[in-house]
Amino acid sequence: MPKRYDSSLQAGTTVSQAQNAVNKLHYAVSQAMSHPNAQTIVQAEQRLAHTEQAMKQAGLSLGGQGFELAQEMFIEEKKRLHSLQNQHRQGKK
Repeated sequence: MPKRYDSSLQAGTTVSQAQNAVNKLHYAVSQAMSHPNAQTIVQAEQRLAHTEQAMKQAGLSLGGQGFELAQEMFIEEKKRLHSLQNQHRQGKK
């Protein structure tokens, strides 16, 4: 029985880590949007890569409602970053 509890606790922790990663991604994207330059965009891209890894790990765990919310937030932040990247590229032309 303790193994089930441990795996459930680990899954919850993994989902929490994914949610935290998404929150950090949101902050990085917001910073890049309010101060769009190469450095902030690269930082947001690096945060995106980290968040993608955290989301993969959370998806392998039990998932659940917390994971679904984190996934929705992740998709939204990814869209925001891609929009910013496109604007930044067009500004360089």
